[in-house]
Amino acid sequence: MSDTEEQQTKKVPETKEADYSISNSDTISKYKDAAGIAQRVLAEVTKLAVPGATILSLCQKGDELLEAETAKVYKSDKKMSKGIAFPTTVSPNDIITPYTPLTSEAAEASITVNEGDVLKIQLGAQIDGLPAIISDTIVVGTPTPEQSELIIATHHVTEALIRLLTPPALHPSNTEEKPFKAPTSASINQTLAKIATTYGCKLVESTTTFTLERNEIEGKKKVVVNPGEGVPKSEGSPEIGDVWGVEISLTKGSGKVKEVPGKRATLFRKTDTKFQLKRQSSRQTLTEISKKFGTFPFGMRQLEDERTAKMGIIEMVRGNILRQFEVLGDKDGAIVSRIYVTAAITKNGLVKLAAPPALDTERFTSDKKIEDEEILAILELPVKSDAKKRSRKKGGAKKTEAAAEAAE
Repeated sequence: MSDTEEQQTKKVPETKEADYSISNSDTISKYKDAAGIAQRVLAEVTKLAVPGATILSLCQKGDELLEAETAKVYKSDKKMSKGIAFPTTVSPNDIITPYTPLTSEAAEASITVNEGDVLKIQLGAQIDGLPAIISDTIVVGTPTPEQSELIIATHHVTEALIRLLTPPALHPSNTEEKPFKAPTSASINQTLAKIATTYGCKLVESTTTFTLERNEIEGKKKVVVNPGEGVPKSEGSPEIGDVWGVEISLTKGSGKVKEVPGKRATLFRKTDTKFQLKRQSSRQTLTEISKKFGTFPFGMRQLEDERTAKMGIIEMVRGNILRQFEVLGDKDGAIVSRIYVTAAITKNGLVKLAAPPALDTERFTSDKKIEDEEILAILELPVKSDAKKRSRKKGGAKKTEAAAEAAE
């Protein structure tokens, strides 16, 4: 046999495509590790949110911790992407969307936390492109009755939405004789609105829950809560194997939103659009963005030269290379909340991968309670928490069940 014939008979090793489904134990482990990091960093940033601290310092510290913690894991794989899936943002009071100040703007950089503030803290970690994002709403100091109602309502609405994502095959009442029918997007909105109304709150319009995928925080499936005029409706049905970024935002106002005067967009995300940039500085900034963040969101303050990057970002936004996240607030100037939970739908049921601490039922109290039997039944559906039971109470008091909390 000639050398050529021998080479032709040799089998070429097949390249195995990586399995990033959550049925793969390596994939779910990476999600869980990223979630653990996100939860720990959220806890640290929350501790630092005291009167006098600047919002900028909280955001910077959060990002510093996310980078440091993700660098400690999976060290053997030098090529693996690790880091920030969502930059640390802190949105005070009536600001709805994630907000991170610029270091180069003195007025923004000097904004401080005040006693009585309602802060929405959001951040996320990613390992191998698999994101775990988390958000919590905290009250600085002693909560007022109005603030307590907002926090309690947001907790229950979030718990309800997570359970409403249960696929029919996993629902406890599903049988061959009588298959469970998944709720429609209209019925989901009705249920969530009932809970919010119980506590004198409204759902913020067009808050959207997306599926999460590798290098993607806005997947193909979505649930749109209280869709505004002209906003695309919900798409796709929850299935076993999905990972969802469950996002809920409530307000003591009307639920309508507006752009916040004097607040420029500081949060961006690279798109798939191709566009020939004219400025050399723009091309350099795009290279930095692609290398550092890929398709994950980033804050302008995270770029090496924030002042130089500003002009490049303007050109990239105009060319649709970057999508900017406008700073939106409550139309009535009322206080708003936001919770974000990363949840997986496994063959064994719903699992919270990254979630804020359990509701502190001693600190946040109300004489209002949920009495609707259908809603209480939804809140009784089982949801597992991957992390150890957590609580806002000192000493780690045991977490109560969602239905029991709602009925208190």
